[in-house]
Amino acid sequence: MSLRLSSHIDRGPRLLAWAAALALGLALTACNRNKDAAGASQTAAKVNKEEITVHQINYFLSQQRALPPAQAASAGKLVLERLIDQELEVQKATDQKLDRDPRVVQALEAARRDVIARAYLDKVAQGAPKPTPAEIKAYYDEHPALFAKRRVYTFREVAVVAAPAQVDTLRSKLDAAKNLPEFVSYLKANDFRYAENEVTRAAEQLPLTNVERIAAMKDGESLFTPTPNGAVVLYLASSRTDPVDEQRAAPAIEQFLLNERRRKLIEDDRRALRNNAKIEYVGAYAGGPGKALPPEPVASAPELPRTSIAPPLDPAASAAPVLEVAPPPVQATSMPSRATLDKGLQGMK
Repeated sequence: MSLRLSSHIDRGPRLLAWAAALALGLALTACNRNKDAAGASQTAAKVNKEEITVHQINYFLSQQRALPPAQAASAGKLVLERLIDQELEVQKATDQKLDRDPRVVQALEAARRDVIARAYLDKVAQGAPKPTPAEIKAYYDEHPALFAKRRVYTFREVAVVAAPAQVDTLRSKLDAAKNLPEFVSYLKANDFRYAENEVTRAAEQLPLTNVERIAAMKDGESLFTPTPNGAVVLYLASSRTDPVDEQRAAPAIEQFLLNERRRKLIEDDRRALRNNAKIEYVGAYAGGPGKALPPEPVASAPELPRTSIAPPLDPAASAAPVLEVAPPPVQATSMPSRATLDKGLQGMK
């Protein structure tokens, strides 16, 4: 069970998070002090002279995504223990007047502004209308690669360290090779440094802009993408059909379309706020909005790409509707990171 409430947060780089916890603790403590006898039954624990309430526990439980109801009771007890630790820390920090430390005051203000701004954006997003059944059906019909003809793909990735002058040669050798093992044999014979990995992804776990193109690929086809340090070959080792019918896909499509509408509402609102505001850049920032940061310089002696077991994909980060289906099996081999996979797939644009 993973809960996001920390019992201890270091100062320094994590001062903002520490101050946010302190702000929450101070705010909830102030609320507790103002409670009348009618709210006494909501007390979960007393820490010195202060109370921790059921409302505080429920708030933190509500922040845990996909917490099974059966685990709510045990999770509530764990949260209470963390809140007791936090309350003791807040009391000690207050006694030492840390809440008046200039850095803490600044971080508290930043946390307060962030919470208020997020509350405003949440209110804006609530104005998004829910998709109609007709819109959900239209999206389902327009994206067969995600649903009716959905596939689960197994990719093999070969990341090669090479000089820019060698990239074209690598591409031609890949085109001439009968299969990926033959290309790998060429790399070995010519002392190229490379790393080989394998990863399985369902259609909805791929970059949305490339789903249709990948759906047209056949097993055995590969994609060659130059990189600053050489090249990445993404080879479609195998795939299987795993369709999802409209009834099962409907909830995911509805949430996806709703989220897209909320995102657009927020973007439009931000644009309108800027257009209606008087913004003046002053001093060192008088030149206006900053330009994009330059790309990081490429190391003169790049290391061999690391291979590691990729963490589970976060459904919230998926660009496509998140389907309630069993995840594809993961092989017991090394897997490239999501960023590396996406880099290879972007070559299809």
